Amino acid sequence: MQQLESDLKASLSQAIHALFGAAVPAAQLTIQPTRKEFAGTFTLVTFPLTKALGKGPEQIGQALGEWLTANDARVSGYNVVKGFLNVEIADAEWLRQFSLLGQQPGVADKPQRVVVEYSSPNTNKPLHLGHLRNNFLGYSVAEILKATGATVSKVNLVNDRGIHICKSMLGYLRFGHAETPESAGIKGDHLIGKYYVLFERHYREEVAQLTAEGVDPKIAEKQAPLMQDAQQMLRQWEAGDEEVVSLWRRMNGWVYEGHNATYAAIGVDFDKFYYESDIYLLGKERVEEGLQKELFYRKDDGSAWVDLTADGLDEKILLRSDGTSVYITQDLGTAELKYQDFGYDSSIYVIADEQNYHMQVLKATLHKLGKPYAAGIQHLSYGMVDLPSGKMKTREGTVVDADELVREVIAAAKAATLEKGKTEGLTEAELESLYEMLGLGALKYYLLKVDPKKRMLFNPEESVRLEGDTGPFIQYSHARIASILRKAAEEGVVPDADHTGLSELHPTERDLIQELAGYSKVVAEAARTQSPAVVAQYAYDVAKAYNRFYTELPIFVEPDPARKAFRVALSAQTAQAIKASMALLGINVPERM
Repeated sequence: MQQLESDLKASLSQAIHALFGAAVPAAQLTIQPTRKEFAGTFTLVTFPLTKALGKGPEQIGQALGEWLTANDARVSGYNVVKGFLNVEIADAEWLRQFSLLGQQPGVADKPQRVVVEYSSPNTNKPLHLGHLRNNFLGYSVAEILKATGATVSKVNLVNDRGIHICKSMLGYLRFGHAETPESAGIKGDHLIGKYYVLFERHYREEVAQLTAEGVDPKIAEKQAPLMQDAQQMLRQWEAGDEEVVSLWRRMNGWVYEGHNATYAAIGVDFDKFYYESDIYLLGKERVEEGLQKELFYRKDDGSAWVDLTADGLDEKILLRSDGTSVYITQDLGTAELKYQDFGYDSSIYVIADEQNYHMQVLKATLHKLGKPYAAGIQHLSYGMVDLPSGKMKTREGTVVDADELVREVIAAAKAATLEKGKTEGLTEAELESLYEMLGLGALKYYLLKVDPKKRMLFNPEESVRLEGDTGPFIQYSHARIASILRKAAEEGVVPDADHTGLSELHPTERDLIQELAGYSKVVAEAARTQSPAVVAQYAYDVAKAYNRFYTELPIFVEPDPARKAFRVALSAQTAQAIKASMALLGINVPERM
């Protein structure tokens, strides 16, 4: 399809020279798919050519349209609507395009080495709905980039140290009574999250009490006994206190087991894990490097800062006055370590847009240090996920738990499938696998079909709908095609014959080929924009186009063997396109239902 567009622009450039004696390079011409309400395949906007050609936009369109139909066999007709030339592609060319389907997207001139960092959980709580959007985005972007020929490494930076971790540790010490995941009968990450919420509840009570006694609220937040104890625990951890470190290792171990179980359940993976506890000292070394080179400075209280006002930012703390690190400290170390490990051209951070400023500071700080890998840092800034009741807050326990949500969508998929009565001939194990596939498909598609940059509202009822613009609709479409292909095999219909000799195509056949031929362009666009939503829209459009085709042209009542074989081949190519595009979203498709 991309080659067809390129060839058409070359013909238009030739036509302009032949008709008007003007040299307009093909690269300067822009064509786009014709809008659905108009006849045509591609549209050239002629307004920009009026000055160079000295003619009106409609005159230009008419002249170019006549020249193309007379001189380019790929063009079967045209129409002009004001300043828009709509070009129709001949059926013979669509059949040729069909014969080219299945080829992989073109590889960039210089294949990229890319690191995609996503998930990045804290070890003080289980994964929630926001983490799901992050994980699905990161995994999908990595798969899309791979499809363009890039060498991609998926990494997970685990935030396993810091004040938030000490809060859950202190909460456990004060209120846990030596409870374990085994004794409580719950996953380790859920157990630790319980004590993080308990810490925050008791801490807020202390702040309220101090405020009632006349202490300024900001001061009360710092002077509350629980916060003082948590800060002391952080200092003890960084000093290597044996008892604190032992508790930290045990509690983190519970969380790792819980998180890994969730990753397995939602179908995401990583090539490498990094841990903040292993990296923050390297980050401190980078801060010391900046201080020695007088790129950073210390304040009177001993804290270390970088001045980025010349970059349009602000002053940013790099080390606290007590020598403990902050988030950006370890980020400086992680950036260097990832470059050492992978020598990346691009390092993509999948982080919510609440951290836009933080990512600007990280990149500017590394530039200030003169690090060669600073230029490759990219922030895939995605919108937060809200609930109908408002923003989720872990410390208040107002989150949608990832494990519970996955169970709910699988149960909803099961109920919907049983209601449709489409489970004949499947074993119990096959049914359970199908329900899981459909449930996860519904959830992933719902979170990925929205442009990553947009903040989105998560409506639990809408998320489990299995009809309309949903993952299960596309999955059902694939299962239908798989059934058709099995029936074709039983009837001995061979789909891999030469179809170029066919005569006129039905409009639905033509539309479906056009959708299928756009796969490579869609993958390239999704990679450029780092937006799985582009692929999700494509998968939905293909499924809709196939269902229109199948409704209007029942395959097995077609008397012409050649045309029947072609329609089976078209079905097979559609199944491949759906399977490939859904795989880029991390979604599996069923062979039977």
